[in-house]
Amino acid sequence: LRTLGKKSVGPPPPRRNVGKSMTMEDFGFLKGTVWSFDDTWTGAGAECISEVALERTLNKDGLRYKMNKTSEEAAKCEPLFGLPGFTVNLPLIGETYLGPPRVDSVWEALGFTATSNNEARQNEKIKAIEKARMAKDGVRGGEGASIRSKWLEKYGYPRLVGSGGIFYADQLSSDKEPMGGFNMGKSGTIWPVPESVAKGQYGGSKGWGMKKTGPAVDGLPKVDM
Repeated sequence: LRTLGKKSVGPPPPRRNVGKSMTMEDFGFLKGTVWSFDDTWTGAGAECISEVALERTLNKDGLRYKMNKTSEEAAKCEPLFGLPGFTVNLPLIGETYLGPPRVDSVWEALGFTATSNNEARQNEKIKAIEKARMAKDGVRGGEGASIRSKWLEKYGYPRLVGSGGIFYADQLSSDKEPMGGFNMGKSGTIWPVPESVAKGQYGGSKGWGMKKTGPAVDGLPKVDM
């Protein structure tokens, strides 16, 4: 009770010494092994650690990042409203453009008509469709496209899941040709669709018509009944 209400003034507690260098998430114990975080900052996939690096990597292949035009596409557009812009070299960041966006219209700048679906992305979708159709490997090292005919004979339908045959090619109004979704030769419309998509539906190149011409994702020959 004698010490109740009294304040003891003493020397301040020792300050914690925090190192200046950043420690890896595995605390360095796994450094040099396959389980370390070494390749997070360098090597394949390291660009994913930075949005700027990721955008530059995608731009090299002509692909857009977050619906922004690639640097090559943007260079072909004038600054919005003709307002001036300039490039500066900022510390840590590097070369940076300051000014109005280089877009086709104010609606694109606001995001209403912006899209990531440029020609390069459409070409990637087409390549992915073909890769799914001709897959050589399935899951867990199993058979790829070759198992579909066996599955069809045994169960009455081809096996797409597990044989590398599943890829959804989204159909967008900016597509130059219909993409076909899962490319299983099915048709249907809920909402009004652009002309490029409508031409592919039903008996078209991406509707049930593909089952007659043969390019459905299962890759199997079609037989007229």
